[in-house]
Amino acid sequence: MKTRIKNYLSITKKEWNGLVILVVLIALVLASPYVYQLFRKDNTINFKEFDKAVAQINKAGGKVGFNADSTASGEKLAKPVMFPFNPNKLTIVQWKQLGLSEHQAEVIKHYVDKGGRFYTKEDVKKIYALTADDYKRLEPFIEIPETEHFSKKIKTGEVIELNTADSAKLTELSGIGGSFAIRIVRYRTRLGGFYKKEQLKEVYGIDSLKYDEIKKQVTVNAAKINKIAINTISFDQLRLFPYFSYKQVNAIIEYREQHGNYTSIDDLKNIVLLDDGILRKIEPYISFK
Repeated sequence: MKTRIKNYLSITKKEWNGLVILVVLIALVLASPYVYQLFRKDNTINFKEFDKAVAQINKAGGKVGFNADSTASGEKLAKPVMFPFNPNKLTIVQWKQLGLSEHQAEVIKHYVDKGGRFYTKEDVKKIYALTADDYKRLEPFIEIPETEHFSKKIKTGEVIELNTADSAKLTELSGIGGSFAIRIVRYRTRLGGFYKKEQLKEVYGIDSLKYDEIKKQVTVNAAKINKIAINTISFDQLRLFPYFSYKQVNAIIEYREQHGNYTSIDDLKNIVLLDDGILRKIEPYISFK
């Protein structure tokens, strides 16, 4: 019995050497923080230099190395170049020449690109990124033609047909600039056309407020829709249709290959991934010829 226990607990010379090395490594790891602290010297803070810097800031009225508008406005030209300007026409570079920061210029340009317009000098003052001093400096140079807005927008009672208007025509809608017009045309192309004006709310950036602003200025001719030939369209072509997910497109193509051509919308109801909601949305776009 003793012999069996002795044989069980005994170790070879190689195992003993490994055990010694392991113990040494553990000891080194445990000792390393103390060795680091022994040789490391903390940096001493020079409070005299700190107090001197604070005194300089106080003497300069708190303006040394810090611009009160820097967090909101960024860097500005020290000597802006002032010139008469129409705020509806300026580029970011020109706004910066007038003494605005790049951030301020981008805010204004973004507002104009989204369809915003300045009709009076006071409208410029409403831009949140501008300070009171900025507006005071700019105000004498602002020139806005009185007829500019009316010459580019549709007249009261006039409407634009969504499926035939190009991006330039769509900019005549109130509140629609070049960026929105391009988005509408791109979405219309993917969709194949609009069958009701409410679909404009599916365009990125057009929320309920924006839609309410333009809904009386547009009309839709559903006969202009480019329909999907569901029995011949390829997988890659159908993927572009915004109402279908990748899995739904795959299911439609596979079902067609297994069961033959679709004859009506009822055939599409056999596909589990297509519920009644999606079927109602796609029905105006499907052709079974």
